[in-house]
Amino acid sequence: MTKAIIIEDEKQGLNNLKNILAEHCSDISIIGEGGSVAEGKELLKKLGSTPDVAFLDINLPDGLVFQLLNDLDKIPFEIIFVTAFEKFAIRACQYSSIGYIVKPIDPDELKEAVSRIDAGKTVHTNEKLEVFNQHYFNKPNPFKKMSISALDGIYFINIQDIIRCEAEDNYTHIHLSNGDKITASRTIKAYEDMLGSVNFYRVHKSHLINLNYMKKFVKGDGGYLVMDDGKKIEVSRRRRPAFMEQMRRLQEGI
Repeated sequence: MTKAIIIEDEKQGLNNLKNILAEHCSDISIIGEGGSVAEGKELLKKLGSTPDVAFLDINLPDGLVFQLLNDLDKIPFEIIFVTAFEKFAIRACQYSSIGYIVKPIDPDELKEAVSRIDAGKTVHTNEKLEVFNQHYFNKPNPFKKMSISALDGIYFINIQDIIRCEAEDNYTHIHLSNGDKITASRTIKAYEDMLGSVNFYRVHKSHLINLNYMKKFVKGDGGYLVMDDGKKIEVSRRRRPAFMEQMRRLQEGI
């Protein structure tokens, strides 16, 4: 069984989450619950065993749940935020690979979040939270880190080191400036949504590029880009007008 705690101040929300977990995630065993930062701290002190995962509402009556997490030197469990739709929180979760569920809870989304819990394995919650805090409390910029859940583990990389992202089915190959390649278990659309605001551009259905690493654009019917790593990338005919407008804006410093 996967041991879980829930920190949620709304009684209806708490009962709803427990009911959905009981119906759709039978391997989850709830070993404790609380409704505030203070109750969460007391719960963790009293528990005789460490949970595998904590379902956490972000906004609690006595403050943000981060006050609870920041008191822990080492967080030995996974976390899944359960929150009303909040753009900055969701984006920060995406950058940090922290699980989240949006209220009202969709059972399928809950099952997917729970399926990512690997009880008994080493967790990287402290590192994930460091990335989360960078993007939740500050405006994202290309010099900050992001977390990538890959096939062979979790990587924490600087966004500015990404040259390009290349799609392969539901996976994305992330090519770095040092020559390394990370295969991430997310679609290229997910990375387009995260990185589009920090100088990345989707030039083809299979390619998302960091505009800072463009070396040359070769015009013509088969227009393509040459990147700093030598890779030639086609600019699709459908995306070319918007891409050329983006190039004009870069040249003019807009």
